[in-house]
Amino acid sequence: MSHSFQILKLLRPRQWIKNLALFAALTFSGQMFDLDLLTKVSMGFFAFCFLSSSTYVINDIIDVKKDRLHPFKKARPIASGKVSIPEAIVVLIATLSIAYYFSTLVGGFFIGIALVYILLQLSYSFFFKNIVIFDIFFIAVGYILRVVAGDIISGYHISVWLLLTTISLSLFLAVGKRRSELTLLKNFQSARITDVRKSLSHYSEALLDTYTAMFAIATFLFYSMFTFLENPRGIQLGFDLLLPEYLPYYLQRKWLMVTIIPVLYGLMRYLQDIYERQEGESPDKVLLSDKQLLSSVIVWVFLVIFIIYFIQG
Repeated sequence: MSHSFQILKLLRPRQWIKNLALFAALTFSGQMFDLDLLTKVSMGFFAFCFLSSSTYVINDIIDVKKDRLHPFKKARPIASGKVSIPEAIVVLIATLSIAYYFSTLVGGFFIGIALVYILLQLSYSFFFKNIVIFDIFFIAVGYILRVVAGDIISGYHISVWLLLTTISLSLFLAVGKRRSELTLLKNFQSARITDVRKSLSHYSEALLDTYTAMFAIATFLFYSMFTFLENPRGIQLGFDLLLPEYLPYYLQRKWLMVTIIPVLYGLMRYLQDIYERQEGESPDKVLLSDKQLLSSVIVWVFLVIFIIYFIQG
């Protein structure tokens, strides 16, 4: 592989998919076609792409010795020696500079959110990743901050139920990441868990299974409450012929509840990936490699947009 490819691999662009969470507030507010706001949120998206890449570089520099003991992480650019630490530092400075540039284009409180994100990721890399439960919390906070950033940029505040959904889903993904990593390391006799990740040695499979079930159920319940209580806003096309007045209220105004189906399927499919395929250490990799899971997400996105923007709320 070329050296340029190794540099690109160091940035982990595949994980930029997580930053699409910034569009949540804009989408659910019914203002996705407002070009000014869409442009502003897009700038925030690019800022977070380079912000997250910079944290991956920092993490790989700090964990280079531990990564070399990991069965899969040893193939990462820095751990494998294909990218030197001085080169990685140059890349880090470049990504932070680009992230700062995009952040200034957004302006306002977004710069503060970006700074908080960096500080949280640094504290995680240097300290909290080795503390039980806090390591899960800090992974989840990274997802939550993306949604909050989109909320701040757009100026449209998301429902408390959607925020609770985000929190529980973030914790679900974080626990799933730990569960998969624990299973992976136990399958490799040459890898000592305490050497690779100290906090993992304090988690039992049964405990992580309980956490996983708890947050999966919470995600389903919170999202169900959100769809029932949310009143879609956006383009009003008028479907009076399809939705006559004599139909029950929930058939006329609760169409977002239809999106519960792909969400429930997605949760069940992701659990199957964790327990049967023993994946989940990298949520973005699971999403892009599992066609059924990816299809459920695409169907969910299509339904959300169609209901909010083309069915009268």
